[in-house]
Amino acid sequence: MKVYLRSQSFNVKVVKNVMTDFLEEFMRSYGPEVSKQLSSNLGVRQDVAAQMIPVIAPLVLGGLKRQMVQQGGAPRVDHILDKYGSSSVLNNIGGTLSSQARIANPDPRLGGLLGESGVQAANLMSKKFGIDSGTAMKAIVMLAPIILGFLTSRRDGTGSSGLASLLNQGANDSILDDVAGLFLDGLTGGGPTGVGGILGSLLGGLTGSNCRRCGRKRESDFKYCPECGNKV
Repeated sequence: MKVYLRSQSFNVKVVKNVMTDFLEEFMRSYGPEVSKQLSSNLGVRQDVAAQMIPVIAPLVLGGLKRQMVQQGGAPRVDHILDKYGSSSVLNNIGGTLSSQARIANPDPRLGGLLGESGVQAANLMSKKFGIDSGTAMKAIVMLAPIILGFLTSRRDGTGSSGLASLLNQGANDSILDDVAGLFLDGLTGGGPTGVGGILGSLLGGLTGSNCRRCGRKRESDFKYCPECGNKV
């Protein structure tokens, strides 16, 4: 039992570090533009839009990990990215988000990638961020192709084996098993271990501090500056 607990603690630390690195890279490269365009299309404040990214990205990675584990390994992930994850969207973030925003009936399940966990996540984001559930559902649908496109660009640079390694180390498919626990623990200051604690550490709790890069005062309790994408 002691060996198991040590192994579990190590795995949580690895997941946290890899996921943090992944999100920091995404936020530095695309966070400001994504949060700006998401804010404009959804009619929410940019700081709220920026907080949605580190909530939705782990869900998408968790969905891919589950597909990889249950539906055929790395080739299954390649199939999903080849079909839905064009890296070209990164060259037209505004157009991609605007196009996704016009979908009449956005499906937060993402065609089964997230399943009912996508619906639960939308409802919980609605309560957490003070937006209606339809807007939260639309945010998931809008961000998914951007996140998948970023993963595709990573795969093109590291190969399928590199992406599989990222999912194995940085994604946790149990996120999809307990979305409510993830939000309750991670967004309300829960314990330091487990999926909820990982997400909570990513969102942060340093209310009122300024961005070290651009100096913008943070208006809410998130870790990534919506102005420049830097980790606050």
